[in-house]
Amino acid sequence: MLPHYYTVKGYGEEEITIQKSRFIAYVNRVETEEEAQQFIHDIKKKNWNATHNCSAYMIGEKNHIQKANDDGEPSGTAGLPILEVLKKRDLKDTVIVVTRYFGGIKLGTGGLIRAYGKSASEGINAAQVVERRLMQIMETVIDYTWLGKVENELRSSVYELKDIHYLENVMVETFVEENQKDAFAAWMTELTNGQAVIKEGALLYKENIVKSS
Repeated sequence: MLPHYYTVKGYGEEEITIQKSRFIAYVNRVETEEEAQQFIHDIKKKNWNATHNCSAYMIGEKNHIQKANDDGEPSGTAGLPILEVLKKRDLKDTVIVVTRYFGGIKLGTGGLIRAYGKSASEGINAAQVVERRLMQIMETVIDYTWLGKVENELRSSVYELKDIHYLENVMVETFVEENQKDAFAAWMTELTNGQAVIKEGALLYKENIVKSS
């Protein structure tokens, strides 16, 4: 599992007009090539009367699956510029379809490359980029008498509270960076005078939205 990586939050859609041609970007997160191809198929079906439905996707921890399709546009003027946007923004597990409704004015090779690239980028902004960071969930079991102090200290600390489970005792879940596990355990032990039972829970990705520049 990667320590962190970038992808899109989910589905996004954005339309721009260039020289009377409509360019509509559809973006989504996918985990497999089959999901990417299904998404492309669905967009093509939705826009069956469009002039072109050009696409690209990049999937896998090492971006080992990369595909681009010009769908009838001159070779290298549509699918590749979309893929280049994915590479430039370092987005994994992402598929983009840019649908074009021709407006009667030819854009030329350079114009098409810029149009498809700009449309893809606008679609990504609409979908929102997230950083997925691998976090260790630390589970701290304490008596109810410690809850107020622990919760207050956690909320003002460098650690992030994930959840509180009210059971026979209280179980507090905290997001902790992998390299901070020992420091967290020592901090919590001191905070509770050694009264806490601390153990490692699940490893999972925590998502934070990255503001577009």
